[in-house]
Amino acid sequence: MLQFQPPGFEQKVIETSLGSMVYYTAVEDSWLGQRQAELPPLIFLHGFGGGASAYEWSKVYPAFATTHRIFAPDLIGWGESAHPVRDYQIADYLKTLTEFIEKIAISGGEQSFTPVKVVASLLTAGFTIRLATERPELFQTLFLVCPSGFADFGQDAGRRLPLQVIGTPLLDKLIYTLGATNEVAVRSFLERFLFAQLERLSEEIVEAYLASAQQPNGEYAALAFLRGDLYFDLALYIQQLTVPTFILWGEEAQFISVNLGKRLAALNPKAIRRFQPIVGTGVLPHLEQPEVVIGLLQGYFSAANC
Repeated sequence: MLQFQPPGFEQKVIETSLGSMVYYTAVEDSWLGQRQAELPPLIFLHGFGGGASAYEWSKVYPAFATTHRIFAPDLIGWGESAHPVRDYQIADYLKTLTEFIEKIAISGGEQSFTPVKVVASLLTAGFTIRLATERPELFQTLFLVCPSGFADFGQDAGRRLPLQVIGTPLLDKLIYTLGATNEVAVRSFLERFLFAQLERLSEEIVEAYLASAQQPNGEYAALAFLRGDLYFDLALYIQQLTVPTFILWGEEAQFISVNLGKRLAALNPKAIRRFQPIVGTGVLPHLEQPEVVIGLLQGYFSAANC
């Protein structure tokens, strides 16, 4: 959905085992005035939920385009990336994220693999932690917003409809069509669950989420998330994390409260260098107050010497 990306960014594709993964990156020799291939890679990963896409980070990543080569993908099953018809599992995302990162790390022409910096949110941030415990050599530093497995400490945080309803064939697709692919439903979802301050919800945000939700076969990944097929207990993995990590958390986040975030962070104070609540924001502080998130990330980049 290039029409929702900032000026000076273009759409490209990387092939994965589950199909094409679309990503957004700065146009070579654009207004930035610098060869992008010479810059270190910085990956921005969006979370899950109806209408999710790389647009989620579009108000933040341009601020880093003069110092980093930006990669902001639509994950498989979301945005304009491939939407294979399948029952999505955690392994699907761990595998395709690994494939994407490995290709990014050598795309600048380096002879050897270079660990990457990753900015990620919500469930995808949880997946990133899992991947970092399995493949720490892939990562230099993690910058995470509200990381969660949505079943942390054995508590189901994300499901809002009865499992027997969303697990019923045809009925589940009808629920998705009625609840995620029209403007009224998308606006209601964003207002009720994602944003803490409704005046920050612009028409552009609603349109971008709606465009993503309306992609063909978009219901498969969304329903896998809604059913809880992708949930896990992040507390079991975060203790094994060794990659330096900085965490931001919206103080008014629904589903996954700031107290849950503090509890998770306390499990591994050695790897988690900083835990920063952001006042007056929900689970998407980077859309509600992008300037605050930009400032915090810039400070963390300096603190991490990256």
